[in-house]
Amino acid sequence: MKASELRGKDQDALQKELNELLKAQFGLRMQIATQQLNNTAQLKKVRRDIARVKTVMNQKDAK
Repeated sequence: MKASELRGKDQDALQKELNELLKAQFGLRMQIATQQLNNTAQLKKVRRDIARVKTVMNQKDAK
């Protein structure tokens, strides 16, 4: 997911995207805890996507 794609969305869509990413992060953490996650790089990708969404949301709030 790119920041330019996120900038085209409105606040409601960004909030929905953030909620989905947080649920995905929770699921990945549970998979790590139960030794079921093979690709640990997914967690890093989701964390960065969450930060990207929050950054765009804050930029839109500042305007």
